[in-house]
Order: sequence, then C-alpha cells, then structure tokens
Amino acid sequence: MRFTKFGKALSIGALTAGVIFGVTSCVESYTVGFLYVTGTVTASSGSNGIISGYKIDHNTGFLTQIHGLPVASGGANPVRAVLTNASRFIYVLNRGVNAAGNGNCYGTAGAECQNANITQFAVGGNGVLTPQETFYTQGLNPFRLIVDSSGNYLMVLDHDAPDNVNPSATDNCARALGAGVTTCGDITIFQINPTTGRLSLVVNAQVTAASGSALTYFPVPANPVDLVMAGGYLLTLTGAPTPTTSYPYTGATSVWPYSYNSTSGQLTLSLNGLQLLGIQQGTAIVNANGVIYVLDNEPVTIGANSAFPAGNYSGGQILPYTSGSGGALQSEPGGVIPDDAKLANPIYLLVESKGKFVYVANQGNNTTGVNQASGIAGYFLTTSPSYQLSFIPEEPFGSGAGPQCIVEDPSNQFIYEANEYDSSVTGRLVDPDGGDLNSLRTTQTYALPGPPTWCLMDGRTN
Repeated sequence: MRFTKFGKALSIGALTAGVIFGVTSCVESYTVGFLYVTGTVTASSGSNGIISGYKIDHNTGFLTQIHGLPVASGGANPVRAVLTNASRFIYVLNRGVNAAGNGNCYGTAGAECQNANITQFAVGGNGVLTPQETFYTQGLNPFRLIVDSSGNYLMVLDHDAPDNVNPSATDNCARALGAGVTTCGDITIFQINPTTGRLSLVVNAQVTAASGSALTYFPVPANPVDLVMAGGYLLTLTGAPTPTTSYPYTGATSVWPYSYNSTSGQLTLSLNGLQLLGIQQGTAIVNANGVIYVLDNEPVTIGANSAFPAGNYSGGQILPYTSGSGGALQSEPGGVIPDDAKLANPIYLLVESKGKFVYVANQGNNTTGVNQASGIAGYFLTTSPSYQLSFIPEEPFGSGAGPQCIVEDPSNQFIYEANEYDSSVTGRLVDPDGGDLNSLRTTQTYALPGPPTWCLMDGRTN
C-alpha cells in the first residue's frame, strides 16, 4: 500500500500524538495527601490559633493551600494535633495562655494556662476542616496529645495535676505515687465514640480520690516532659526535681512506665517504677518501629570502636531502647547515638517508611543566620547489628529555622517540616537509595501566616 505525502504526514502525526499521549497519561498528577500545620497566630477576632492545610502533589511534592483554610483552631496556642477514626476526625490541643497573655505556662500561681481545651474537627473529602465539639482536660497546663493504637482512646498529658493548686502530703498525688508526694502531673484519658468522634472522660478505677469519690485523672510524676505508647505500656518522660519554668518543658532525666489496658483505657503504675536514664536535658521520647528513642540536648563523647568517628559531639545525643518486661527500657546493642555536632536541641525523630533511614529534627537556638544550629540530622539504619545507626555522608540537611516537627508524605517520597523561627514549611525529596534529602523540583519553602507548633499528615483524600 502506498501513501501520499499528506497521508504519511498524517500517519506520523497520529503516531507522534499517540506516543505523547501514552507517555503523559502515565504521569498522573493528583493529591496524595494533606499536610496540616497548627500555628499560634490568630485566625480571627479573639485569641484563637489557626490550622493551615495543604494538598500534596504526587509528582512534585508541591503544596497547594486547601480551600477554606486556615481555620481557627478553637482556642489559643494550639500545640498538638492527632488524627483518628480512619482520618475522619482531627483533635487539636489548644494550650491556652497565662495571665500575661503568652504560652509560657507553668505551675498554678498565676502563670498557669487558662481556657485550655481540645477541639474536635471533622475532615472532609477535600481536606477541609469543620469544627465539631470542645472538650476539657482535668489538669492544668496541658501540652501533649496522643491516641492509642486502637484509635479508641485519646490521652492528654497535663503538666500540673489539680492537687498542685493546694499541695499536701496526703492528697491524690501521694495516694497514686507514694507517701510524701505533694505535686505531680497527670494524664486525662477520653474514650472516642467511633461514630461521632465525641470524647467521654475515663474515670480512674485504680486510685480513689482522697475525698472518696472517683478520681477523674491518672497522676504521673512531677515535671513531665513527654509521653509515648510502647506495646502494652505508656511511658512518661519525666524531668528533674527543679524543672524549667517555661514552655516547652525540658530537662528530662527518667522514664516511668504504666501498663495500659486497651479495652478499658486504664493505666496502672508498673512495678518497675522509676528508671533513671543518666541524662539531664531530655527533650522527647519517640516510638519508631518498636524502638524507643530518647532525645537529649547534651554533648556526648564517642570513643573508639563505634559506628561513629570518635570525638566530642556538642549537638546532643539519642538513646535507643527496646521496651522489656514491665515496660522497663533495655539499651540497644549499638549504644548511644550522637546528634550532628553542627546542630542542637533535638526534638523529634522519624524513621522513614522503608525502615532504611532515620531523620532527627533539631530545633536549634532561637536565632537567625548561620549560627541558629537548626536542621535535620540523617542516619543509615541497619537491623544487623540490631538497629545500628551511622551518619549519611551528606547530612546535616537544611531546613527552615527552628523545625517543630517532621513528617513523611503518604507516597513515601517527600519529607516536610514546619519551622517556628521563620514561619515556614520546608519540603524535600527523599533519595530512596542514599537517604539524602534533596531539593524539590518545584518550590521548596512555603510561608506560613505565623509561627507553627505542630504538623501531621493525612493520607485519606476521598
């Protein structure tokens, strides 16, 4: 069969169009998830904080603001947020402000937080957030919020228990933690209604209040810094006897384990009790793939015969453990892990989805410029020897100033952190082979309307 010149051109054009269509149709552009960021700037009249939200492009990691957001957080100074019930609901912990109008809340003598609450939001299919109900903790100065693995119970860590207002040697702190204990923190536990998301208070069935009535909270040792679930236990990271007098709380020295009943939501103090960690400036405790990491903002000296070069590391250290009998922490064979010496104040740790790399967000100092010491330390992770870490050669990786959180997107391609000191979100592309955090092909840094406090990822997009 013979073709005229016109026929040949038409055929080639059709073939070319078909090839182009075939190539472009394989590159789908869609929203792979939503990134939410809580912030302290007011969203409207009054003192409400805000929640910003972004769609994540599957191909580029580009962020596009969700229509209708930012939205008021339901209270002042939101500091934590969690997703529950197959991403149907978000709960935001609004810490409130003290009498001076700021979030440096501590104690009970006029510097405590006022009007703290937990605000529930329904998550729409397009990522929009709609406020539902407001709930309140039983203690003072709440600052941490987690959900158990079943999604049935929500737990709030209050820095100061109600008894701290008028401490005595025979009050509920002493009844729960031992004779002579006059002050303590507490955990308020709520059961989550699976249909409506409504929270209902879980009463303490382990300890009866001094008044003879049911105790509405679970006392924990004084000066708590953080908490985490580990299997059937809840671990509280606890500060020194003389704590910092402003938020965020630091100076952790020990861990207290509680056995956790996932059916009733009850906590019972483990017989193992207090476990000293040999540190003085602990900042966070994280459960990552079954390994418990305690982050500490103190220098460490690494000797010979280590996976790390011997020397002094001023940035801090990371202590890896497994949770053993009674919730007791058992040190990992690899030993103490140094933070990058160029960084400071490690506050959160992320193991990426494939379990090959570990990233540590370092808040650094509240400064701008080259000496801020904030960024992301990166490590190779091996399972033989057991969970040994070693530095990724190209780390540390840049971030904005003062990262508050670090999250991985649902497609396991991108990592984002929200940065307090320059009010930004920074996104990076994960090298699946070497673990490097590379610049995105599009905009890498996104301006926020004010200082962020926390971020979370939602993979449900319909």
